[in-house]
Amino acid sequence: MNILILGSGGREHAFAWKIAQSPHCDELYVAPGNAGTAQVATNLPFSYNDFEATAKAIVELKIKLVIVGPEEPLVNGIVDFLKARPELSRVKIVGPDRLGAQLEGSKDFSKNFMLKYGIPTASSRTFTSETLAEGITFLESHALPIVLKADGLAAGKGVIIAENIATAKAAMQDMLVDAKFGDAGNKVVVEQFLKGIELSVFVLTDGINYKILPEAKDYKRIGEKDTGPNTGGMGAVSPVVFADENFLRKVENKIVKPTLSGLQAEGIRYVGFIFIGLMNVKGEPYVIEYNARMGDPETEVVLPRIQSDFVTLLLAAADQKLAESDLLISPQTAVTTVLVSGGYPEAYEKGKKIAELERIEDVLVFHAGTAANGNGEVLSNGGRVLTLTALANSLEGAVNKSQKAAATVQFEGKYYRKDIGLDLIRYND
Repeated sequence: MNILILGSGGREHAFAWKIAQSPHCDELYVAPGNAGTAQVATNLPFSYNDFEATAKAIVELKIKLVIVGPEEPLVNGIVDFLKARPELSRVKIVGPDRLGAQLEGSKDFSKNFMLKYGIPTASSRTFTSETLAEGITFLESHALPIVLKADGLAAGKGVIIAENIATAKAAMQDMLVDAKFGDAGNKVVVEQFLKGIELSVFVLTDGINYKILPEAKDYKRIGEKDTGPNTGGMGAVSPVVFADENFLRKVENKIVKPTLSGLQAEGIRYVGFIFIGLMNVKGEPYVIEYNARMGDPETEVVLPRIQSDFVTLLLAAADQKLAESDLLISPQTAVTTVLVSGGYPEAYEKGKKIAELERIEDVLVFHAGTAANGNGEVLSNGGRVLTLTALANSLEGAVNKSQKAAATVQFEGKYYRKDIGLDLIRYND
């Protein structure tokens, strides 16, 4: 069958790399894609937020399966749009509709959902510009540190962990008064800081049945030892050494099952991925956030560990037959290191020539923000440029291979964290 992936980042390149291996895939398209997806698929010249162009391409290219990578089109209702078109009635789509995507699109919705269905999470309050004074009073009486989250989508940057009241007040002012995150900050969720260690669990569901994919830990802060501002993600590791069978069983029983039964109770038929951001607090799982899609760069360590035919799993999810599919997972460890442009996550330059890619061996190179210039050269075209994923029989081996590749690739202003996975090696020891 002909398959279309919507998106342009490292996650979508990983999807394309995995899907292209399937005997079920005849022609593979990515919109708009990047220089990496062009190596395994045909890039289409329109935005993943262009719903009309997407519908037109599905018809013209005889697409049978659509995978929506990023959160923005999901929250904007692309699934609802496509399903409403009579000519697209037979197209299978992996991704939730607008109602389901609220799990990510509104932090306030997701917190109320967790409270309603008894899903463990941090205590919280939501404030708007109309209740700013009340919010300031709440901050002044709350224990520190404290977490402030923009309600809507903020490209992974709408979370502030305030160590003091002055920072907390400034963050609330930035969001509610100065509109730092635009409409995404019309509401601010203020929540208790949970002390523990973070990880993410990924679920593929057909609305009733589910498969729990390999878990991962990502590294959000720009600086080593988790310092500096949040980014879209600087690296990831899978599996996670502190997530043993007992802990993951708790995740399944206390979080995954109640989440899916809650969606069903709300009348939401959720087809697609649920990213569950977790905090392990003394062996107990608490939900930090939901995402309505796979994470990036976590996808770049999760998919390489899946040994089952990925298209078979996606089709089973779309057809509500996931219970009939097997999920085989490699015991190897995957580590990815993200190369970013100088200045990221603030202002950065694009168009830097990327060199030494041909020297990378035994490491998967997933393009995140790249473009081809027509002369056979690959240029930087985003804040996050490349993710370099290594597989090995040990965490140390995977870390070393990924870091060696990161040191090898060259472009002006290149930056990467040199401590990805090191905390887990120490944890193991």
